[in-house]
Amino acid sequence: MENHIEETSSKHDKGFTLVELLIVIVILGILATITVFAVRGITDKGTTSACAADKNTLAVAIESYFAQNGGTAIPTVSPATATVGATAAATLQLAGFLRNPISTRYTVGVDGSLVTAGAPCP
Repeated sequence: MENHIEETSSKHDKGFTLVELLIVIVILGILATITVFAVRGITDKGTTSACAADKNTLAVAIESYFAQNGGTAIPTVSPATATVGATAAATLQLAGFLRNPISTRYTVGVDGSLVTAGAPCP
């Protein structure tokens, strides 16, 4: 009787059925969807964080410039360089208050104000 059980079970174990394969594909699709939405939320938080850090860095550089140099305006053309089209952020960089004057979200006004340049922060 044991031989009969072994023979019948070996005949049915030839592979996966179509239903089993479809269930696996559906489960993988659900996991992929969850992963995409989780990563999307992480990048949104990163953009918000980078935007806030950019704004804070520029604000501190402006405050430091006015504390050290006084005045009410940031010159856009330095007598030493006399570059055409210079910005207040470039002046802050030349004065040593910024490492990189390029911000994709903000520009520095000559009065020390932060002006939204690109896409607004989330």
